[in-house]
Amino acid sequence: MYAIFKNGGKQYKVVEGSIILLDKMSLEPKSKVELNEVLAIVDGDKTDVGTPFVKGAKIEAEVINEGRGKKVVTFKKRRRKDSKTKRGFRRDFTRVRILKIVAK
Repeated sequence: MYAIFKNGGKQYKVVEGSIILLDKMSLEPKSKVELNEVLAIVDGDKTDVGTPFVKGAKIEAEVINEGRGKKVVTFKKRRRKDSKTKRGFRRDFTRVRILKIVAK
């Protein structure tokens, strides 16, 4: 059984017990969180697709920790112009463990 849900403008495919990185949610470690924007649930041959969300479906997860991702460096150079730009970015994330997928 797996589910597809939406969080922070992105879609994630999860199974029970999987660990994923979501956008930062400012929650304490070991706290529980419910993800209600479930787009689809697949259980063997049975597929339940929402319009846009599956009614009554939710995903229960536990917060493991929060952190920052590796730095991504962008570098732009314009040849023969003595012009260059270097910029870095680090994504803030919340690491969660999927405990249970509830379908209706």
